[in-house]
Amino acid sequence: MEDSRAGAAQSAYQVLVGTDSAQLANKPSAWNSGKIASAISNITYQGKALQPSTKYFWLVRTWDKAGAKLPDSRISSFETGLMGINNWKGSWISDMGSINTLPAPYFRKGFTATKKIRSARAYIAVAGLYELYLNGQEVGNHRLDPMYTRFDRRTLYVSYDVTNQLQQGKNAVGVLLGNGWYNMQSLAVWDFDRAPWRNRPTFCMDLRITYTDGTTATIATDDSWKTHDSPIIFNSIYTGEHYDSRRELPGWNTANYNDKDWKEVGLRAAPSKQIVSQLMQPIRNVDEIKAKSIKKFDDTTYVVDLGRNISGVTQVRLNGAAGTIVRIKHGERLYANGHVDLSNIDVYYRPKDKSDPFGTDIVILNGKGPVEFMPRFNYKGFQYVEITSSKPIDLKQDDVTGYFMHSDVAPIGNINSSNQLINRLWWATNNSYLSNLFGYPTDCPQREKNGWTGDGHFAVETGLFNFDGITIYEKWLADHRDEQQPNGVLPDIIPTGGWGYGTANGTDWTSTIAIIPWNLYLFYGDSKALADNYNNIRAYVNYVDGISPQGLTTFGRGDWVPVKSTSSLEYTSSIYFYVDATILAKAAKLFNKQDDHKHYSALAARIKNAINNKYFNKTTAMYGSGVQTELSMALQWGIVPEEYRARVAENLAKRVAQDNMHIDVGVLGAKAILNALSNNGQAETAYKLASQDTYPSWGWWIVNGATTLYENWNIQATRDISLNHMMFGEIGGWFFKGLGGILPDETHPGFKNVLLKPNFVSGLNYFTASHNGPYGKIISAWERKGQDVIYKVTIPANSTATVTIPNGAHAKVYLNNIVEKNSSTYKINSGSYQFRIRY
Repeated sequence: MEDSRAGAAQSAYQVLVGTDSAQLANKPSAWNSGKIASAISNITYQGKALQPSTKYFWLVRTWDKAGAKLPDSRISSFETGLMGINNWKGSWISDMGSINTLPAPYFRKGFTATKKIRSARAYIAVAGLYELYLNGQEVGNHRLDPMYTRFDRRTLYVSYDVTNQLQQGKNAVGVLLGNGWYNMQSLAVWDFDRAPWRNRPTFCMDLRITYTDGTTATIATDDSWKTHDSPIIFNSIYTGEHYDSRRELPGWNTANYNDKDWKEVGLRAAPSKQIVSQLMQPIRNVDEIKAKSIKKFDDTTYVVDLGRNISGVTQVRLNGAAGTIVRIKHGERLYANGHVDLSNIDVYYRPKDKSDPFGTDIVILNGKGPVEFMPRFNYKGFQYVEITSSKPIDLKQDDVTGYFMHSDVAPIGNINSSNQLINRLWWATNNSYLSNLFGYPTDCPQREKNGWTGDGHFAVETGLFNFDGITIYEKWLADHRDEQQPNGVLPDIIPTGGWGYGTANGTDWTSTIAIIPWNLYLFYGDSKALADNYNNIRAYVNYVDGISPQGLTTFGRGDWVPVKSTSSLEYTSSIYFYVDATILAKAAKLFNKQDDHKHYSALAARIKNAINNKYFNKTTAMYGSGVQTELSMALQWGIVPEEYRARVAENLAKRVAQDNMHIDVGVLGAKAILNALSNNGQAETAYKLASQDTYPSWGWWIVNGATTLYENWNIQATRDISLNHMMFGEIGGWFFKGLGGILPDETHPGFKNVLLKPNFVSGLNYFTASHNGPYGKIISAWERKGQDVIYKVTIPANSTATVTIPNGAHAKVYLNNIVEKNSSTYKINSGSYQFRIRY
């Protein structure tokens, strides 16, 4: 809502949708909601049935709190896709190679556009990966399209506006296909080479042209297309890409190319019956990173340092004699002798021979001049690049460039503080989050690239505070639905080729099915993900209930990679069982499913009572053996009876002090401990843990040169030592919650009402957090000025906030210079406010 006045609020709205932008304001052809007296947003379309391949224009009218009409919004647009498998004209085609065929195939089709073109759209569905070309130019800037799914249950297609890349007269369309996760030719412990969908890559395409006279034509895939092997002689999303520049076919995707020596294509069955639009931010080469240094060992060996750990690819410019074989090896560490060390990231790779080295691209030079190479169908996690050649080459620092690749989600959160370690840690956390966002959240970008469910939900709040990632999570939840067994069980990597349905994929990991939809509801005020997955959450909870008759369960992995202390698996898994049942009960209430609400509320109460009866000592206010994970999880997830919360929090703070003010947790404790402390009167201890810079701590990684988060607190550990992992990443969200105090309000989700509960910890002179929510930018900023704390707040139009001043009852609080005595809580409308607090 564009209204910067203090207290701005919406009293009514109107939505107009039509196919003619000129007539939209007066005669919307698809939908006129009428003037609706309401302050809500997130309006679901309720107009005429939308038609396939149609562009619609829309605008919103709003009325302010006094009932005065505000200026119309700008006119925006959306365009529908094919809206159903029956609307495709193209057939699925392939080069008819086998799963063991190595070269990536080219495809091409020449055609004539007989009239002047008004518009053109390309729709391409692929099992595997692709690059699309028109008249020699690549279409779009996406990487690794389409996103990875359970290919035999759901296949994605991508839409492009290609009007400017076509011409009246002769044209040509070219497609290059890669294996991706569809045809995994590399061997590893995850068994992707045995996935039930595995096959040679295939695609279907409709290129729809609309001429200026209103007539249309469709260039579709059929048996008239031609195919040929490309210079990519091997490609694996998991290991690397091999390119023989001697096999290049200049102009292969242009209109005048002679394809008389190309082969005929073969027709294939569709890989699945769900061919659906890819509705998410694509992967792109988001950041270009120049090499920081290059070390020459000799004329055939160079090591390049990018200066930071990234997910992505290198682009290299190579010049040498024909037949020279160049190996480009990527890693996160160096041996003492300066060569690249892969021993921390190739541990699960099981090659059958030496033809497919891990993390390594191979380029064969043609001797005709510089070869520019960047892999098309692969990415790695790395900081260092070792380039070795079979014959001498001259390589300079500017010949090597890194590209940070990830799902290109918009940044919407920011923090800044007087402690540079905190700032650097926030930056590194975001680097790890993005490094592990490739159309689904992954655990690491080098060793596995797997969608580990636990890592995904441990980091979801960090992701949502910092980035507009709802479309990625919606897609991943669809993957969950595709993978869920009829009995409700989920694997602990999603998507999967079949691995992960064992005995450890329990509540602490696969609670993604409940926790992520709930967080999308809290952050966006959008209940669609909860509705889409409601039956799946219920099936999962019912399964766990069936194997846990007493309310306690051991279904799970436990507090993975702890510092030293371990926690009861039954205790930690039962807490997540409680979390899932609680979310299900809340969702049932939201959707007016009264019987379910009653049933699952009772189940949640039974689980909570069972946990407390077995693990809580009321006399000592201790849980389990009293280690940090056990105490913090009970506080974080609402297990502690209200009258004991303060004592349990005090015990947790004492335990941290006993542990020399350092963490002693694994992944479950790392998710809980900072929140458990700061939400329960122990923010000083939480901040000391978050800002600690000696082992074990997040800061210990940073002072030792980390630019991402690690998999193990111990940098010198012998296993679990990826240097780019997200499973300890909750701290990136805690900065917003525990220091800035920005929290969603469950009763007014989507930051319709913002809960502001800052903590003015003694270790900081200033702290600022901002988050662009659905209503606009929220700012929570505090600074010490002499004896006072100056707290500045900005709340966007059409929303409100509830501000809680820590220990406000024991302070003199001035709000916009008006004194408010002995008050801790303030209800404010939209606008900018300043609190001055003196303790």
